[in-house]
Amino acid sequence: MKKLALSNLNSLYNAINDKMKLYLPIENNGAVNFGEYSDGANVNLNKMTIKSAKDAFFPQCEDLSNFKKDGKHIIVEQGELVSENFVIFGVRACDVRAFHILDTVFLEGYLDTFYEARRKHGIVISLSCNKPEESCFCTNFGIDPAEPKGDVESYITDGYMYFNPVTQKGTEFMTQFDSLFENSDEKAVKELQVKIRETVGKLPLSNLPLNEFGGDKLDALFNRPEWQGLSESCIGCGTCTYVCPTCQCYDVKDYKTNTGVKRFRCWDSCMRKDFTMMAHGTNRPSHLQRFRQRFMHKLVYHPANHNGEFSCVGCGRCVAKCPVSMNIVKVMKTLGGNK
Repeated sequence: MKKLALSNLNSLYNAINDKMKLYLPIENNGAVNFGEYSDGANVNLNKMTIKSAKDAFFPQCEDLSNFKKDGKHIIVEQGELVSENFVIFGVRACDVRAFHILDTVFLEGYLDTFYEARRKHGIVISLSCNKPEESCFCTNFGIDPAEPKGDVESYITDGYMYFNPVTQKGTEFMTQFDSLFENSDEKAVKELQVKIRETVGKLPLSNLPLNEFGGDKLDALFNRPEWQGLSESCIGCGTCTYVCPTCQCYDVKDYKTNTGVKRFRCWDSCMRKDFTMMAHGTNRPSHLQRFRQRFMHKLVYHPANHNGEFSCVGCGRCVAKCPVSMNIVKVMKTLGGNK
């Protein structure tokens, strides 16, 4: 275990930034999101970011390839893969778990080389949740905000930030910047962890009904009449999918430029009526079907295919940001109650 006085954090940020790109929760106009660090940036480690840390490995938009004509020949230029290490600092336990869920999508079976390169070179410095939001419910899914995992776990208490390497990648990172740290025992961190666990146990969403959900619940849930009323409350804006750390839907588009054609992909949403649109139309023409798909995937389809693991991490962003307060918590409470 190592520690660093909070007054010296900027020295650590600058030391990291001198060697590799560094991404931190940065506040702009009252909003906190992960962004590339530069000296003097308004770093805020105390607030939950509006968007998740997902962008670090699965960007909202990225180039895949370029096509150019050379006479009768077509030249295909592969999109550039990340080839240098970078650090994403201040990631909460829910977002760390989300990386694992994304791994099951992009690294198992079909291998996504763009995602793979970012995971290979990304170093995750996680941060415990000293003051979790009331909208948080990560503990329902077995996530411990007092032990956030990642490559290096960090904790803030008593004027210091404590660092504990978890993986080999994390150990190598700590060794690289060892001269900045002091040695420390674990006493202060253990005391903080007790306080955090006591706090999250008192959160209003800490005990949601999960027994009605899982990979074996398809037949029991798919045709429940409650879907009609739930879906009618949703305006289909897709906000929940864009702030969600585990949503992985995307579209691939070709765009004609002055020099050829650029192929890129960008996030999409299963809540959109034109998602998966084909010549014959779409597989889910009604709003009810699209609404149900989102939550069945989180609570039934994903655990059915991934050893019971839900693809919700309880970060609470959809709870906080939905303009009509229709979110996965309401779905779980409604369907998890009396039939």
